[in-house]
Amino acid sequence: MSRFAELSVVHRLPQRVRFRYRLGAGSAPDARNLARTVENLHGVRAARVNVRACALVVDFDPEETHAERLAAAILALPATSPVTPERDDDAKALATVAASGALLLGSNGLPAGLRLPATLAASLPLYRAALRDLFAQGINSHVLEALAVGISTGSRDYVAANTTVFMLALGEYLENSIARRSDDLLKDLLRPDTGLVWVEREGVEAQVEAKQVCVGDTVIVGAGATIPVDGTVLGGEALVNEAAMTGESAPVTRARGDAALSGTVIEEGRLRIYAEHVGRKTAAARIADYVERSLTAKSRAQLNASKLADRLVPGVLGLAGAAWLFAGDWRRAAAVLQADYSCALKLATPVAFKSSLFAAGRLGILVKGADVLERLAEADTFVFDKTGTLTTGRLAVTDSVAFDRHYSPEDLIDLAASVEEHYFHPLALAVVEAARRHQGRHFDHKEVEFIAAHGVASLIEGRRIVVGSRHFVVEDEGVPLSAAQQRRVDRLFRAGKTLLYIGFGGRLIGVIALKDRVREGSAATVARLRALGARRILMLTGDHRDRAAELAQQLGLDGFHAELLPEQKAQIVARLKAEGAQIAFVGDGINDAPALAGAQVGIAMAHGADIARLSSDIALLEDDIERVADAKQIANATLTLIDRNFKLTVGLNTAILAAATAGLLAPVSASLLHNGATIGILLGALRGGRRALPDR
Repeated sequence: MSRFAELSVVHRLPQRVRFRYRLGAGSAPDARNLARTVENLHGVRAARVNVRACALVVDFDPEETHAERLAAAILALPATSPVTPERDDDAKALATVAASGALLLGSNGLPAGLRLPATLAASLPLYRAALRDLFAQGINSHVLEALAVGISTGSRDYVAANTTVFMLALGEYLENSIARRSDDLLKDLLRPDTGLVWVEREGVEAQVEAKQVCVGDTVIVGAGATIPVDGTVLGGEALVNEAAMTGESAPVTRARGDAALSGTVIEEGRLRIYAEHVGRKTAAARIADYVERSLTAKSRAQLNASKLADRLVPGVLGLAGAAWLFAGDWRRAAAVLQADYSCALKLATPVAFKSSLFAAGRLGILVKGADVLERLAEADTFVFDKTGTLTTGRLAVTDSVAFDRHYSPEDLIDLAASVEEHYFHPLALAVVEAARRHQGRHFDHKEVEFIAAHGVASLIEGRRIVVGSRHFVVEDEGVPLSAAQQRRVDRLFRAGKTLLYIGFGGRLIGVIALKDRVREGSAATVARLRALGARRILMLTGDHRDRAAELAQQLGLDGFHAELLPEQKAQIVARLKAEGAQIAFVGDGINDAPALAGAQVGIAMAHGADIARLSSDIALLEDDIERVADAKQIANATLTLIDRNFKLTVGLNTAILAAATAGLLAPVSASLLHNGATIGILLGALRGGRRALPDR
């Protein structure tokens, strides 16, 4: 059977070919193993596999082979399932489960003289682990389990002893698998190593190691490859799968001027990307850092559960001793020792947190540790920055006012867009976008003169056109502004709008008004946060008070503070904390970093400044403010699940202990009930992250 079910060429060069593949049944999607196997083929210099894109890139010697011969050789590779260390451990654990299960089934069929040696041999690893833990940590759950097996063995109840050994082996295998699965969920957010990268330097394309890519390089990425840097598209057009970074399942088109995210995969097309963040500073690398931290950080709930489990162990041991002392029944003591609290208490909480961290990551919400989810669930006050958070941070044309009857409002926009189309100022981009929406005409013009911080000037039909600020157009250029025009301008200004003046042929022919737009999801996010337990929702901004008041009323906020300096935002957050508020601060700019760092939970928007994202506890990868409410919902659901698991663990194990102490449960029944309940609780914790996902 072949390893590959399908293989097709998607791109080729004289010494390089890119294949799109589909693995055959039974073949493992192991990138390193696949690449190493292909590199062993005749004529192959190097091979690189992108499992997410199902892409195989092969560099070869054209004098020794070619694309068609390579395709035939690759298709002929036999199917294999390489054994990793984890799989090897799983195989050993399964073998132990199978051996102990076979011994249990054959206990009564063995000759009498072999039953004791067989039981001792099967339980020897348990005794060894118990002795090691006893000297290193004192009495713990392993010691209790070994005592239970030892009591049954010493009393010649080999069926009970073998049942306990089997259930412990099965339970440990499943518990470790579930715990590892929760880690694997998080590690799935790590981006694959991009390996070699194509860059264009001095007009020549060359392949270099990913670590050699520098800021300012032009990176070339083709179909099937993972984008290795964060940057801006300089040229080309491609269909990019950004699901790994934004959670959006549908591929998006990326072209000149668009942002490119590391860790996303090009499905079709080719891009030239200006590298702005490389190496450990890319979004993908930061995800890896967050994941590593998430795997090691412990929440307060996890630490409390672990401490409680350790404190209960001596109590269980004492209860078993009391049962034997007063009842004189070794079976009753062995049954009590079966039901300790440790496994479910110690494992269910971290599994639930990691499952939820993975669920959040798939939504484009990067949470830097389980403790962050815990604090977010407790947050009762949400404080938002205004610009770029509750609003888009991008200006849009709201009014086009013509002062000359020869020009319509659309003409004003078209004239301004014609001379500003190559200018990347936010005002210029907004005007060009407005012209594009109504498919306006383009006015031919001479070379454009850019006056920094003022505007632009050019010639159209031999007349000078100037577009820019009032200072530039009216004062510097001397274009007259009448009293009637001034009154109309004042009304627009009082409405909180930014004005762009247009002078043509020495006359003011009109103004274009622009305003930052409120995000579509802002009002819905505020409403959801209230439903999720937020008692106060406030806004802090450096903007004018009138504009802030208008937005606060529009969104139904509980209050706002305007005309603030960056340090004043942090001071307000500190004051609210001193009053007892549990604060989640949401912002995006450099000026928000002190407040983000000072809040119990800092949440940085997707397009926020680097320092804001580094200062935050949660970084959004998708430019959608509703992700803030999604994060709160996931945090609430996770803490609810952990609380329910805790009560369930304590309740079930207490009931089992009580029944065992009263002599109502044999050791075998106690083992079955205890281990079955533990596995069920862990499986519920693993699925908890999916249940926490918002239904949107």
